Amino acid sequence: MNTYKIVLLPGDGIGPEITDAALAPIEKAVAAAGGLGLEFARHDAGAERHRRCGVALPDETLADCLAADAVWLAAIGMPDVRKADGTEVQPEMMMGLRRAMGLHSAARPAKLYPGVPTPLANPGAGIDLVIVRENLEGLFASYGGGAVVGDEVATDTIVVTRTGTSKVVDFACRLSRRRGGRPTDARRRVTCVDKANVFRSFAFFRKVFFDVAKGYPDLMADAAYVDAMCLYLVSRPDAYDVLVMENQFGDILSDLAAGLVGGLGMGPSGEIGAGRALFQPAHGSAPDIAGQGIANPAAMILSGAMMLEWLAAERGDPSASRAAVLLDDAVARAVADPRNHPRDLGGAASTARFAEAVADQIDG
Repeated sequence: MNTYKIVLLPGDGIGPEITDAALAPIEKAVAAAGGLGLEFARHDAGAERHRRCGVALPDETLADCLAADAVWLAAIGMPDVRKADGTEVQPEMMMGLRRAMGLHSAARPAKLYPGVPTPLANPGAGIDLVIVRENLEGLFASYGGGAVVGDEVATDTIVVTRTGTSKVVDFACRLSRRRGGRPTDARRRVTCVDKANVFRSFAFFRKVFFDVAKGYPDLMADAAYVDAMCLYLVSRPDAYDVLVMENQFGDILSDLAAGLVGGLGMGPSGEIGAGRALFQPAHGSAPDIAGQGIANPAAMILSGAMMLEWLAAERGDPSASRAAVLLDDAVARAVADPRNHPRDLGGAASTARFAEAVADQIDG
């Protein structure tokens, strides 16, 4: 039996609540799949720890993250916990983790499960796409840098390299090969999203995209401008499979896509590097509802399913893949019943009740 060490970071706000709720379904799925085990190492990190101790991510916690098989993070950040320069703690901790772990690609699935409300009058054949963002470069490369001249001028610089772009495009193409294709016709399609008509950096990103895509002749490879893609995601989301883009564009479009499939409470994410990965909900710490037991834990549970699927691919472990499928299917069956819907989906189910409903759908 393969046993994986998972660093668990509950973090801030609703983080501890959704963490506790998600543990039972994932442990039940792992037990039902058989052949693997998860060993959790829980660490205190985030804004509340910074408030108490002055450090959000202790060295020993980072060392454990680097040594673990994967990291499962709930939510970090509190608006009133700030550093001396007035900025929040959350970006510093996340960028620190990404850079230390070499997490070059971030995947944010947007999947519309039957029974989940969508603002679209006609979602067509359905929504099942993944937004892949380059995770270390682009505009985010300026984090901690940039320049302010007096009180008149401020600049941040976009960075696009062939190495970084090649990694994220290769990841997106390999991801498309593992998926079932776009909902309209099951065709595997990878789309570059950029602003190549205006900026040299994005024209270069597009060039590298097509250079890498040539190595995947079985995939449909095309490109679209980011402003047009905002329209396409709303008007015909079923035409897309995997979209790959620069960091800031991915940050924005992934929230738009989440809004089409029930909101950020249904949005998992994974950040992937060479042999290392971190998984977390796409939403924040939501301190305004913390402690009330009403947060939707679906994104945390689905992030756990992504973690299992990544372990399956990384370690060649079919048991982990079975557990991931069990977990995703259980979420699908749970949300199909409106009585299980948390408040963000228009229902009244508590955090614990939703997690119990998911666990109840897992045989074993």
